[in-house]
Amino acid sequence: MVAFTRKEARDWAFENVKGVHNVVLPSYSADLKRLNEKGIRHDIRREIELGFSGTLLVSETTITIEQYEQFCQWAFDEAKGKLMLVFHAAFNTLEDNIEAAKRAEAAGCELVLLSYPPNFYPRTSQDVYDYTKAFCDSTRMAVLLFPVPHWGFDRLHPADIEVAMLRRMVDDIPNVVAIKAEGGMPSIQSYIECHRLFGKEVIISCPLENEMIPLGQLIPMQYSGTSNTEYMGDAIPRAMKLLQEGKFDEVSKLYWQIQPARKANSMANANIPLTLFIHRMVWKYQAWLNGFNGGPLPQPTMRLNDRMMNALRKGLVDSGFPAVELTNADYFVGRNPC
Repeated sequence: MVAFTRKEARDWAFENVKGVHNVVLPSYSADLKRLNEKGIRHDIRREIELGFSGTLLVSETTITIEQYEQFCQWAFDEAKGKLMLVFHAAFNTLEDNIEAAKRAEAAGCELVLLSYPPNFYPRTSQDVYDYTKAFCDSTRMAVLLFPVPHWGFDRLHPADIEVAMLRRMVDDIPNVVAIKAEGGMPSIQSYIECHRLFGKEVIISCPLENEMIPLGQLIPMQYSGTSNTEYMGDAIPRAMKLLQEGKFDEVSKLYWQIQPARKANSMANANIPLTLFIHRMVWKYQAWLNGFNGGPLPQPTMRLNDRMMNALRKGLVDSGFPAVELTNADYFVGRNPC
């Protein structure tokens, strides 16, 4: 149960939603019939070791609501208050997301990344508003709005969710506490516009490290989330700390150091604008390269081949990260097989 009311959510967020939030994908048994508790707990410990302040518990892996509840429970128990847990509202329907949210809240999640189902086809921006408000009204958790091309809303407005509609959401829904501003990607206009219009009322997240590090030298930032920043180990939490300390020469040096990894990440995820879907197997492999559990994911999932895996590995090595001694085949087994 969250420790704030819906009307207190924004004050809570400005006080507590800080640093960098990345993602954790659930780990599974070798036969993919159940969750892997040791693997999940391993990943939560690794999150804390790397300096992340919170993490999105990813639900885009054909996970059931019951399994997701268990995922949240294990994560919360292992985190012991050291990591904020973010519920991923990415289930099939509004009703499913409301049900999953109730279980996630009871299991210890405090923040929600609000997605929209693949079969949700709004005819107007009002339909987007109605879905958003219905979900937010159903939970006490704080909500992170997420304008992004994934939803296909660009046919309604090029910003994916237009600022006039974001204004209504911010004004009308008290537990909207932040905006993950990726509308109209790859433009930075969404972040700039949201910061200018809403930055004194809610937190504006710049989740992409290649934009966060440069923009953070011009605009004060308290929070960046959520994205696959665990691929770069502890570099992005360190970068956020340097930005907040005003050490711009140091953070710029770090920015250029990780450029090879950044390029490899961009190439591995180049499919997203075409598929409107994140290659979660890539993200889990990226995490594995930096000490996370890895292991198999159930279908449907995109596939990995050695060309892609080797390019991601090389990007890290060229950025000065230690090479992983395990082989690509070891990834599909995981560090904690069961």
